[in-house]
Amino acid sequence: MNSTVSLVGSGPGDPELLTIKARRRIDAADVVLHDKLPGPDILDTIPEDKREDVGKRAGGDRTSQEYTNERLVELANDGKQVVRLKGGDPFVFGRGGEEMAHLAAHGVDFEVVPGVTSALAAPALAGIPTTHREHASTVSFVTGHEDPTKAESAVDWDALAATGGTIVVLMGVGKLPDYTAALRKAGMSGETPVALVERASRPDQRVATGTLETIVDVAEREDIEPPAVTVIGQVVGEREQLREAE
Repeated sequence: MNSTVSLVGSGPGDPELLTIKARRRIDAADVVLHDKLPGPDILDTIPEDKREDVGKRAGGDRTSQEYTNERLVELANDGKQVVRLKGGDPFVFGRGGEEMAHLAAHGVDFEVVPGVTSALAAPALAGIPTTHREHASTVSFVTGHEDPTKAESAVDWDALAATGGTIVVLMGVGKLPDYTAALRKAGMSGETPVALVERASRPDQRVATGTLETIVDVAEREDIEPPAVTVIGQVVGEREQLREAE
């Protein structure tokens, strides 16, 4: 391995969904800077003396991105083999691009180790195909947690509602009332099926289903908490057919 820093995706949380390269890089690292999202089943496989928690939680304690960027450069300049471990894939709403740019600007050798994104894994593990020849020829990935410093949202919910495809929202539990209302205002039917997949791939995975009109009440009743993925579209109905067949 020639790179000093590896930007590694850990997948949705199940250790068996780590890629072989991810496992090798973690085991060979001197230091692993990790988020909260990899989950305890993965983090517990890493010795405590080489783990550093640089995670962020919505509305809670957080490590600044600036600190993480500088820490990566500092450790690399000290001659350490560093893994920056992220949930899912590092380039899907994971700020991997920002960290890559910072490392490049400071002359640090790096590599990217893609991971299984929860945007695809969570629906699949809930029995929901993100595309289906009878229901959806397109799928859109959306963040439910945009940069709070933006003057306005960059998400065009009107355009998403018009696609007729599947919409997958990551980090969207807190904003669920906002974007479900935005989609209904944009003309999407209130009867559109919706699923919330909490802690996908982990032993305590849960799935709650409803419609665009009812899912906010369902989430409150079922006490759905992050990390959870929201799946919106007719493909959600495939889960119900699967359950009936079972």
